[in-house]
Amino acid sequence: MTFNITDIVNKVGYLMAFPLSVSIVTRNEERNLERCLRSVADLASEIVVVDSGSSDATEEIAKRYGARFFSNPWHGYVAQKEFSFNQCVQPWVLSIDADEALSTTLRDSIRQVMAAPPDDCDGWLVNRRTQYLGHWIWHVWYPEWILRLVRRGASKWVGLDPHVHMEVSSRVSKLDGDLLHYTYRDLDDQFAKLASYAQTTSSGKYSKGVRMSPVKLLFSPWLRFLRDLILKSAWRDGYRGIMIAYAGAFSSFMKQAYLYELECRERETDYE
Repeated sequence: MTFNITDIVNKVGYLMAFPLSVSIVTRNEERNLERCLRSVADLASEIVVVDSGSSDATEEIAKRYGARFFSNPWHGYVAQKEFSFNQCVQPWVLSIDADEALSTTLRDSIRQVMAAPPDDCDGWLVNRRTQYLGHWIWHVWYPEWILRLVRRGASKWVGLDPHVHMEVSSRVSKLDGDLLHYTYRDLDDQFAKLASYAQTTSSGKYSKGVRMSPVKLLFSPWLRFLRDLILKSAWRDGYRGIMIAYAGAFSSFMKQAYLYELECRERETDYE
């Protein structure tokens, strides 16, 4: 009988937890959380869940998987993710959303790099694949490389809510396998979130002095639609891709519309 050292190392990896924390922020995620936790449970030495006022079974599910559960008021995406990140104690942190899960290939890739983390790499990019209306999207939203696995002492959350991301101080590399993203429940959920994200984005920009641009109001939705439909090949995803392109155009319109709404409210206040 012959033994392959790689197979032995991988089998041992399944039986041990690595110097890895998993960071998750939640609010009413009982629909998604168990799938997420199941995909990381055999990798991490600790799971940190930071919740902002769930009224469903989110806490119960998190504790069932041995997570350290924290309640923290919502102060924005950057603040909440950074708070969760700061509760982690392991040298490496995997940040994952409750509506995401690791594919088998990605889980194996993380296991391999965590078994012997390189000294010259502070972060790892993962490729997110999104499910939309029951099917995986292979073009307009894919590939989408995002930084999710980082060395804790060399990284931080940055960006303008709700579009936040992590930065590291040194080299990053890529992991094999996909991060599976189970996005909007249905169209109502999609458009409610698009409106919420557009409003949050516009409020942040307005506070920094950005105002509605008539040119962008007229042309940015069309440019966004053509970019997604043609340059990012949304048409290859069929009707779903076309719907995604239209939704992206509407999102661009809403950002300018909300900026204008904020201007109107400010003028009304001035007249009082």
